[in-house]
Amino acid sequence: MRTSLMKITKARLKAAAVLGAACVLAALGAPCLAQADLTRVKDLGKVQGWRDNALVGYGIVTGLAGTGDSPGNRVTRQALANVYSQFNLAVPSDQVQSRNVAIVMVSASMSPFARAGDTLDVSVTSAGDARSLVGGNLLLTPLKGADGEVHALAQGALSVGGYRYDANGNVVQKNHPTLGSIPGGATVEVGVAAHVLQHDDSVTFVLAEPDYTTASRVARAINVEFRAALARPRDAEGIDISVPAADRPRLVDFLARVENVMVEPDRRAKVVINERTGTLVSGGDVRISSVSISHGDLKLSIASQTSVSQPLVIGRPGDGVQTALVTNTQVDVNEPQGAGYVRAQTTVADLVQALARMKISTRDMISILRAVKAAGALHGELVVQ
Repeated sequence: MRTSLMKITKARLKAAAVLGAACVLAALGAPCLAQADLTRVKDLGKVQGWRDNALVGYGIVTGLAGTGDSPGNRVTRQALANVYSQFNLAVPSDQVQSRNVAIVMVSASMSPFARAGDTLDVSVTSAGDARSLVGGNLLLTPLKGADGEVHALAQGALSVGGYRYDANGNVVQKNHPTLGSIPGGATVEVGVAAHVLQHDDSVTFVLAEPDYTTASRVARAINVEFRAALARPRDAEGIDISVPAADRPRLVDFLARVENVMVEPDRRAKVVINERTGTLVSGGDVRISSVSISHGDLKLSIASQTSVSQPLVIGRPGDGVQTALVTNTQVDVNEPQGAGYVRAQTTVADLVQALARMKISTRDMISILRAVKAAGALHGELVVQ
């Protein structure tokens, strides 16, 4: 009994010591695990082999109310003559005259796990001189992939988010009536197999933003989660993960466990500015060294006031007395001077807050940050859009 009490007491003392050490680290400014910016591995990238496949084809849209391609469009006439020939109608292309038909390009994106029978959303765009695709219907169109094989068939009524009407030289148009879509308008005929497991029984996780520190942390976190040396960073972008023999029949469960591993990614110090819109976005931990900032703004204001001077009528005025317009002009020049000193280890967020309290505009903040970067005091990447 005494031995059990001693073990419980030692365990409590050990837990208290660990908690005290964590509190000391937090007081010193060191980030603790509960306060760390942890992110799932699946939010940092994807498994190699997981990619969408682009499909494209050309087809014919019929049923247009005189807004299709002009009769002089040889491509449309030839395409419509080819369609007629499939139904044993021998019509020369030069005899095809219709403004209710338009030649279009059809595109779609197929996921790597699409199977036969799945539906895809397709986008339809005019490839000729059609004025509008409103009310049109897409005929059966094969969609090919990069391998040249037909992977899906598209057909259906178009949904167009615009219109165009013209009469007697007057035109009324909204949005782009030559672009339409068919939700679920394509049916997958041949899927594409995604090869995730490589020949050496491993998978490669690819980071969306390559970084050596993040790749090392991801590999370390996966090894800690599985209690085995399974992950190894190949470079700044890829992490090779060996799949144990017991988990290969259950690869989905293994990858699901890998995706939910929590890791603290490393972020690059970056400031993004857009001078056209006056937008400034910065990470809160971008550091600025000691620097002196002086910013002056010259304001010139010119105001003119016009008044009417009426002569004082006492009896009959003289011949040269008349009403006169008098203009008074006032010119004000204001040149406020602002100067400040930024201490070391100041962040961009602190600087922006200080400038905002001084009612400095966003465009002036952008100019100041560009000057700070040119002076070598901004420790981060400055991206100008």
